[in-house]
Order: sequence, then structure tokens, then C-alpha cells
Amino acid sequence: MNYFVTGATGFIGRFLLARLLSRKDSRVFALIRPGSEYKLDAMRRRLNVEPERLVGIKGDLTKKMLGVSKRDRDDLTAAKIDHFFHLAAIYDLTADENQQRYTNIEGTRNAVRLAEELNAGCFHHISSVAAAGLYEGTFREDMFDEAGDLADAYLQTKHESEALVRLEAKLPWRIYRPSMVVGHSQTGEMDKIDGPYYFFKLIQKLSDVLPPWVPLLGIEGGQFNIVPVDFVASAIDRIAHVPDRDGQCFHLTADRHYSVGEVMNIFAGVADAPKMPVRIDNSVFESVPGMVRKGISSLTPAKFFLHQAMEGLDIPESALKFLSYPTIFDNSNAKAALSDSGIEAPELEAYAQLLWDYWENHLDPDRDEREDDGAPSISLEERVSGKVVLVTGATSGIGKAAALKLARAGAIVLVVARTAEKLEETLHEIDQLGGKAFSYSADVSHLDDCDRLVKQVIADHGQVDILVNNAGRSIRRSVEHSYDRFHDFERTMQLNYFGALRLIMQLLPSMTERGAGHIINISSIGVLTNAPRFSAYVASKAALDAFTRCASSELAHHGIRFTTINMPLVRTPMIAPTKIYNHVPTISPNQAADMICDAIVRQPKRIATSLGIVGQVMHFLTPKITETIMNTGYKIFSDSSAALGQKEKTPKRISREQQAFSRLFKGIHW
Repeated sequence: MNYFVTGATGFIGRFLLARLLSRKDSRVFALIRPGSEYKLDAMRRRLNVEPERLVGIKGDLTKKMLGVSKRDRDDLTAAKIDHFFHLAAIYDLTADENQQRYTNIEGTRNAVRLAEELNAGCFHHISSVAAAGLYEGTFREDMFDEAGDLADAYLQTKHESEALVRLEAKLPWRIYRPSMVVGHSQTGEMDKIDGPYYFFKLIQKLSDVLPPWVPLLGIEGGQFNIVPVDFVASAIDRIAHVPDRDGQCFHLTADRHYSVGEVMNIFAGVADAPKMPVRIDNSVFESVPGMVRKGISSLTPAKFFLHQAMEGLDIPESALKFLSYPTIFDNSNAKAALSDSGIEAPELEAYAQLLWDYWENHLDPDRDEREDDGAPSISLEERVSGKVVLVTGATSGIGKAAALKLARAGAIVLVVARTAEKLEETLHEIDQLGGKAFSYSADVSHLDDCDRLVKQVIADHGQVDILVNNAGRSIRRSVEHSYDRFHDFERTMQLNYFGALRLIMQLLPSMTERGAGHIINISSIGVLTNAPRFSAYVASKAALDAFTRCASSELAHHGIRFTTINMPLVRTPMIAPTKIYNHVPTISPNQAADMICDAIVRQPKRIATSLGIVGQVMHFLTPKITETIMNTGYKIFSDSSAALGQKEKTPKRISREQQAFSRLFKGIHW
């Protein structure tokens, strides 16, 4: 298989090249500028390939036929190019408009003409989601002419270069639109400051002057879709070789979109910087009349201070317009083409730490002036390898996600749940990961079952090093509708408090005898915020929190560690009966499992979101104001049909007030 690649020494190009050359009997002809041969030599050494398999073709993107000589064109025609990949372009918001037009548009035209002369099998155009412009809503892969406002040279040139391929190419073509491309998901490797990296200097400065527990006010902002470069390269390589896909477009995007505020908080978390739990929604700014906004922004002092602030944070002013980016990208076609390949974009949280570390060590302009933070911290693998970890409620949601992560890290995981069939499914998944686990069927709400469980576990394994009290029951029902439902309070206390407490009390003797043990209790953000409609649930969790605080003070000298995790709202089967939660911000079970893993590694007294901490502080400092806020939320939302004993239906859409309130206080149970 013969390939021709422009932009082969660029960021995406380097990784795509490696994948193409990993194919049997493949040969790549790479366009290089005169004087850049050394880059290709370095790639040959890094990939350990012979010069005959990675051939440099001298040329120039801005010249006709890409500046490739007649002799080279004849040789390439004779070699028969199966796939022509065009990656070379300017991906820089700060670049001059004429330079972008000349490179992105004319460069694409020259590439198409050369591919046609070479009679290439297929022209693969690496475009960008920028071709959609500032489209309001969801942009599909079969959409192009519907693009939104092309109010920037970068948006304009990416759109026009894609139009050129669609309208002028006389050979089969495929178009790929990656979203915001960041570093490698396994190494963090990146070549420049772009996209979310513009926030890093601000986050770093905040980390330098403020402790991480200080809550800040932020903005919600627009939609960001972020993908690592290794996913993009793997997806292009895969889709290019899938038959019967010519004339199609593929969105190389992640399933999840993040708001600007969410992205900031994710990286603030890995940078140990303050987060922004309360974020102002875009609608607040949109309510300001356009003439007023325009008038203020055009004032000389406003321009001066904006310029100074952006310069100090290494943020180009041209990037500001994208902070309210309005587009969501559907990737159904790309997912179909990648089915059964195992190629999918990971969630940003899974590799954010790697991106941050690489930036700090390689891209931060002030890295030589900053002090070394010292030795690396202990890893999850070091903390749990060979340790016995008991997880309750381990066959779905948070518990299952945590069990899989712990097994992958080398723990001996004891998965506990009521249903034997689901336990077997979880064991099978852990086995597929190469992990080690044992299943125990038990109903933690029955105290006799708790006693039987602990006795069997100690007999089988001798000890439990870490207990994760995750099994729980939530009831969302207002006090007004609970007058004749006292059993709601009994049921939540039985599982959330008495069941968890029984396991703790049964395991503590062996832990204190060994002088080591870690107990992690999954609590709720509702304990900190006093969430309305959750009196039964919050009271049971608060009881466990209170016991934990007392017990930890008594047992610290025995080496027993307690951690309480005040979880925000998580997308689990437990919240499924309340259909309105389908439309409010939540975190995933994997994100919640990461909080459990963090608790195991750091062994802190408490893990809570910044919003939860703010809620607790506000209840202490301004109880009346906070009560008014919570009461407002109570009145905006209503009891679910399930809570009223009726059949629950999924609401087609929630009101603007509900949407704004749930986004402003993201993670709180309403």
C-alpha cells in the first residue's frame, strides 16, 4: 500500500505516519520543504524504518502541484498512490488572514490537483469542526452549507478549503473533521500552546496564590469538544481503510462536550488550583443589550486592560470569541465507521493530568524559573497492589466503575451486591482486564447478612485492607408528601447508616489489630448543602458522616484512616426513577470512581466538590440567605411522579429556570 502525505512532520501527521507505516508492506511518500530533510531522518530513527519505506518528496504547499518536480510526479504515478492524505494547513488563530487563505485554501487546491494527476485512489482531506462556523445547535456530519457565522479567518478558510474538495475534486474523497486536538492521552505530548492550553497559565497563577479549597466565581461559557492526538490519528488511519465510505464526512469528536467552566475545573483539579463551583451562564451576558456590551468593550481603558490581562496570561485576544462557542457535534457516522475497532475518544478527565504535566515540563514559558515540586506522589497501583479491597454495591454505577479501576491497578477486589447474576457479569469484566476479584452475594440492609459476609471474607482472605461503603438507597420526596411514609426514613437509615456501620464495626477489630486500615464512606453533596426533598437520604448519610468524624478521632493512633466522599449528582441507576435528571448536569460513574481512587491514594479526611464546600460555608455564615436560595430551588423543581406514586414520564424539556438553576448549582440534588 502506497501513501502520499502532506504535513507529515506536523503534530497529527507524525502520529498518522507511525500508524500507516505499521501496516504490512506500506510505503509513505512525505512532502517536505527543502531544508527540512532532517525532520524526516529523525522520524525514520524514531520509527525504526528504512529510507525506502519513508521517502521524502521535496515541494512547497503554496506552489502548483505542490511544487513537486515532473520527475518525482512521474515516479509517484508509476508507484500508484492508493491514499493521498492532506494534513498540511495553518492551525493558528493568531496567523495573518492572507497567510491562512493562501496556505489553507490554495494549498488544498494544489494538493487536489496533484492527487488527480497521480491518479490517487482516494483523497483524504483533514478539515476541522471549524468548517461548521459558529453554528447554533447540533451540527451533523452530512451538513456543510448550513454552517454558521464564519466570522474569523480560520473558520472561513477551513470552510472554503473543504468546499473546494467537495466541489472541485475529480477523484474519490473523504473528509475528516477533528475537534479541538490536544496532547497524547498516554504521554501528554503536545507541540504548541492552543485550545484549552490557553487557560493553563491562568490556572497556574491561581494555584500559586490561592489554596485549592478557595471557591471562585467563574463563567460557564460555550461548548468545547476535546480529543487527544492519538485518537485522531488512529481514527483517520482506520476509517481511511474501511470500504464504501467515499464521499462521506467524519466528525472525529468525543461523545461528551464540556463547557468552558468545566474544562477550567478539570485542569484546576489536576493542577491543585482553586475551582469555580459557581459559574455564570451565558444567558446572563446575553441579557445585556448589545449596544451596551459593544459600547463598553470599545472604550479605550477597557481595551487597554483587556490587552494587558491577555498578554500577561499568554492568551491571544482572537481566542476570546470562541469562549462562547455554540456548536455541538454529532459523530454518528464516524462511530459507525469505527465500530468493532476499539477506537474511541477517552473522557478528558482520564488524561488531563498527563496534559498538564507535559505542559508544565515542556511548554510552560516560565518552566525554567519555577521550583521543582519534589518527588512524584504515590500511585494507585502502589497503594492497592495485592491489597484486599471490599466494595459494596459493586455491580452497577459507581461501585462497578471503582471495582474495575481497582482491579486494573492490581487490587484483590471483593465485589458485594445482592444479585448473583450481576456479580458474575462484573467478575467476567474484571477477568477480561486481567484483574483478580471474588464475588459475595449479600444484602447490606440486613444486619445478619453483614455479619455473615464479614465472617466469610475473613475466612477466605484473612483481612480487608480497604472498605468502600458504596451501597446506598436514595429517596427524592418532599417532607410534605412523606407524612404517611415513615418507612422511607427507616429504609434509608437501614442501608445507608446501619448496614454501612455494621460492616465497619465488624472489620475494625482486625484492622486495629494489624494497625492499618482505610474506610471510605460514599456520602452526598446533600449533606453539605442540605438539599431539599432529600431529608430521608441526607439524614442517613449525615449520620454516617457524624460517626466517621467521631471514630476517626478515636482510632487515628491505631493507623485507621477514614475518608468521606460527598458525591455530587452521578448518572447511576439510583437516580433513574427521577426522569428530570436526564436533563440536568451530572458526573459519570467513571468520574465518581476516580474520586474513590483519589481517596485511596491520598487518604484525605474528606473529598468534596468546591460547590459542596461553598454550600457548607454559606449555611454557616449566611444561613438565612442560603435557606432562601435552597427554598427557591425547591419551588422551581417539583416532586417526581414516582415520588407521588404515579408513573414517571421523561419530560421533553425542562424549563429555562430549571436549566439555569441546575447549571449554576451543578451537582446538587434538586
